[in-house]
Amino acid sequence: MQKDTQNKNETLANRLIDILTRLNSGEKLTINMLSESYDTHPKTIRRDLVRLENCNLPIQKEGKYFYLDPTYLGKLKLKDIQSFARISGIRHLYPNLDVSFIRELLDSRVYDAKGYFVEDASQFKTLFEVCGEAIRKHQQIGFLYKGEPRVVEPYKLVHHHGCWYLAAARKNILRAYRLSRIELSPHPHELLGFKPDAAILTQLEDEESIWFGQEKQEIILTVHADVALHFQQRPLLPEQQVIKKLDDGGLLLSSRITHHTQILPLIRYWIPHLKIVSLNSHQNSRHI
Repeated sequence: MQKDTQNKNETLANRLIDILTRLNSGEKLTINMLSESYDTHPKTIRRDLVRLENCNLPIQKEGKYFYLDPTYLGKLKLKDIQSFARISGIRHLYPNLDVSFIRELLDSRVYDAKGYFVEDASQFKTLFEVCGEAIRKHQQIGFLYKGEPRVVEPYKLVHHHGCWYLAAARKNILRAYRLSRIELSPHPHELLGFKPDAAILTQLEDEESIWFGQEKQEIILTVHADVALHFQQRPLLPEQQVIKKLDDGGLLLSSRITHHTQILPLIRYWIPHLKIVSLNSHQNSRHI
């Protein structure tokens, strides 16, 4: 019985991938056509199409034909799925996002995710649209931030640790504005266009956090032997480096941060197994 269920799920996964591939190549498909191709009942094909539509794919219908919105044809490639995973903050949840692994992800018996905090992005629908258009057109944008008026030059929408930010330049300084604190409002004067600064684009590309342009401080920590393996298997701290392995099986680590909030929650989580040995002085944060 278990083998039959496994075969059924594998067949479903392969069928959905194949339908997506055919739609992406520009084919116009009918239920009867697909039913004959996969030697399955038309009701099964209808359920398949509902599954795909529930994933918000731009599938359209004209008469008996189903097809992909022409503006999306040929654009749903593996790299797009990988980029979406990275931008949405789920890339690190999975070890590999190749074609075969994506096919496996369709099998809910194998993979799941719990306890991962991510903001409900549906509340930012209007902000995504307004900010996205301004970024594409290189146009200033005005809004209230924590009740204070701001006019900025938007560069990118950034997902960081489950939250969304607008990376934008104000007075030639790149800053991060939390979307949940932005309130769109009419601006009293015309908002100007701007030419993207190459240095800011490079800064955006190189910075791993949203604490843009701030001097980093190094923190030296010891890790108890009981949990050392967790820190050896993957970096759990920002810009983590293993300085040396200690005689008792523990570790001496370094971490580079721009703001204490990057590391304090992690230290609290691992207490008493993680201890700070030294901490360089940190300049006042410019983060807003």
